[in-house]
Amino acid sequence: MSVVFIVLPLALLVVFAAVIAYTWAARRGQFDDLTTPAMRVLHEDGEPGPVVGADTPSAEEPDAEAEGDSSPPRGRDPAAGG
Repeated sequence: MSVVFIVLPLALLVVFAAVIAYTWAARRGQFDDLTTPAMRVLHEDGEPGPVVGADTPSAEEPDAEAEGDSSPPRGRDPAAGG
């Protein structure tokens, strides 16, 4: 029973500290913009994205495999015999 006299005030102290921390963060604007930090991960500044233009192959151009490459088609096992 004497543990209750120690644990209950400690629990109330932790709850009070959490409420104070939340109030402080909310007043300082920590929860104003939740979308931008998540989108920053997708758009890193150090690496350029793919460039669409004359360098990239389009859907009409044949692949190198179709132009005489003797390797078997992907997804097919040449040892299977069929």
